[in-house]
Amino acid sequence: MKRDSRLSNVLHALLHMAEMDGPATSESLAQAMQTNPVVVRRLMAGLRYAGFVSSAKGHGGGWVLSCPLADITLRDIHEALGAPTLLAVGNRVESPGCAVEQAVNDALSDAFEAAEQVLLTRLGEVTLAQLSAQFHERMVGRGHAHKDFSHEHL
Repeated sequence: MKRDSRLSNVLHALLHMAEMDGPATSESLAQAMQTNPVVVRRLMAGLRYAGFVSSAKGHGGGWVLSCPLADITLRDIHEALGAPTLLAVGNRVESPGCAVEQAVNDALSDAFEAAEQVLLTRLGEVTLAQLSAQFHERMVGRGHAHKDFSHEHL
């Protein structure tokens, strides 16, 4: 089963954007995310609707953050992406006639729901500012000074 990497991709893009002095084009973000600019525009559309990014067309245009990183949680971004399923496991049959499979589904559904709530809670506790701080710590750990931070070093 293919994993949904939209959340990871968008977080990657947002952290790149936070390091840039000006707008980021869909093309530059696509290069950083190793995807197609159309995918970037689709992902950013939900973030724009939620108020986390804005865009400007034309020469010098692109995507910019619309609010401080400290005001955005990973859960906010997850929800802006349409709250995709967090778990890639599920029941074999959603509405089984077999009593055994009904018992299995009940047990698994309860466990899946509890696990998803734990994940959502954790995502709500982590801000983009915290991720940015971790990134900066790693860069300093690699011997880069703050003045050296640029899009190319990401």
